[in-house]
Amino acid sequence: MGGCFSKPKPVELKIEVVLPEKDRGKEELSAGGKGSPRAYQGNGAARHFHAEERLPAPHPYPGAQDCVEAAVCHIKDLENGQMREVELGWGKVLLVKDNGEFHALGHKCPHYGAPLVKGVLSRGRVRCPWHGACFNISTGDLEDFPGLDSLHKFQVKIEKEKVYVRASKQALQLQRRTKVMATCISPSAGHSGSTNVLIVGAGAAGLVCAETLRQEGFSDRIVLCTLDRHLPYDRPKLSKSLDAQPEQLALRPKEFFRAHGIEVLTEAQVATVDVRNKKAVFKDGFKLEYSKLLLAPGSSPRTLSCKGKDVENVLTIRTPEDANRAARLARGRSAVVVGAGFLGMEVAAYLTEKAHSVSVVELEETPFRRFLGERVGRALMKMFENNRVKFYMQTEVSELRAQEGKLKEVVLKSSKVVRADVCVVGIGAVPATGFLRQSGISLDSRGFIPVNKMMQTSIPGVFAAGDAVTFPLACRNNRKVNVPHWQMAHAQGRVAAQNMLAQEAEISTVPYLWTAMFGKSLRYAGYGEGFDDVIIQGDLDELKFVAFYTKGDEVISVASMNYDPIVSKVAEVLASGRTIRKREVELFVLPSKTGDMSWLTGKGS
Repeated sequence: MGGCFSKPKPVELKIEVVLPEKDRGKEELSAGGKGSPRAYQGNGAARHFHAEERLPAPHPYPGAQDCVEAAVCHIKDLENGQMREVELGWGKVLLVKDNGEFHALGHKCPHYGAPLVKGVLSRGRVRCPWHGACFNISTGDLEDFPGLDSLHKFQVKIEKEKVYVRASKQALQLQRRTKVMATCISPSAGHSGSTNVLIVGAGAAGLVCAETLRQEGFSDRIVLCTLDRHLPYDRPKLSKSLDAQPEQLALRPKEFFRAHGIEVLTEAQVATVDVRNKKAVFKDGFKLEYSKLLLAPGSSPRTLSCKGKDVENVLTIRTPEDANRAARLARGRSAVVVGAGFLGMEVAAYLTEKAHSVSVVELEETPFRRFLGERVGRALMKMFENNRVKFYMQTEVSELRAQEGKLKEVVLKSSKVVRADVCVVGIGAVPATGFLRQSGISLDSRGFIPVNKMMQTSIPGVFAAGDAVTFPLACRNNRKVNVPHWQMAHAQGRVAAQNMLAQEAEISTVPYLWTAMFGKSLRYAGYGEGFDDVIIQGDLDELKFVAFYTKGDEVISVASMNYDPIVSKVAEVLASGRTIRKREVELFVLPSKTGDMSWLTGKGS
């Protein structure tokens, strides 16, 4: 299967009321709707939602007074393959011309509000320039991730060589469409000890699995359980915005879960899974039978093992509470971050404006070295140094010293002593699969859950997705890999749900991730492990560049800053199954000072 997962559906208008958000267009800010999750008690049946508590039904299809229609251009104004933002008075629309046909859609990506006109049009879909989400231009449906919602699709007609677009005023203002979902017809009352689908883990994979089941018409019971005290939230934002409150991070408001009969058990830890009897036993003794199971437990942060590791104010970041605590402790004080990967560097960047001083300790000689290579890592390091961050490279922590029980100093193996009131540890994570050791479900030597392309584990009816799995990656010849990215977790959750419904879907998405530091974004697509060369175009000192990572004769990944939409373009080429050769990059990219990338879409090769 290609990148398109969803079956075309009749066009229906789903109305939701979203308060206007000033921040919607700012890239690294709000994602998803706002809601105020409340913590549900972790004891037996009290933690269930009641399926009877329903949202009011959406409004019927809007009448003429709710619509606006306007001529937006002449039919010759757009060439095939072109996109344009057009104004309808109540809001903008993305007008697309593809194969001689015009399509009109919402103009902003529902994930973080990116302008889709700056994205990539290819194979009947538009790909977001910021984070790589893909939308079908004929339906507006979300076909690749991140994000949860689709685009509105508007009516287009041609009259006297003019293109007219007709749209509902409400849809123009909302800029997002939640797909129509089935209602749960088997409420939990009376049989709380069994569920049709049990989902362990409420990150992106778990939530997308539950939503996909409902979108595909599944109306039986779904239970989603999480160790967290919150409903599903935007976890990648924790390290980029440490002060964010849980209600700002919520991916869906609590009313959403009620309306669609998705029960969430918070602070619920699964202790064991009995696959023979299809039963999960929780830490508090609560037992739940299931017929289909998704394991999406994510990972647990690695901790330091040195002397003084249990000193107060040394923390990892996994929850909003952890993030908020780090920000509070660092305010006006000395902060040390251990680990110069994505999490550590995002935390260090955020703390520069809050803390008196920020230091980073890392074993490698440059930040992000394994991921982005020496030259890009050094350029990013310079940006941090210009923002008063001090680096202690090629060393590690040998001791954490306390005064009156609280952290006072970090002692390094290089024998340097760094003053510290708070220490944030970002040295990677391990799959949170300890509870599966006796289950009979296969785990590999590192504790990951191996799955096939359909996200099925070694046990039929048991699926797994997200950070805790290894799976065959299509764009690297089905090599079994672990890709702990937010976008990939969404895609895997969707494929698992489709296969619970016997749709025979396969995972084929191209990994896509991003990071934001000091208001600058870095985008990345592909799987670059094992790269042996890096070809850079642009200016590293100015942080305006694209880096192609190659292995042998093949481009295996790409990273960029201030070079949109190159990463989305490469992701689209890789998603189409085409290989980009190293010599193509050398031939077309390096001589071209303009950064002309038309060769990528097939015109040049």
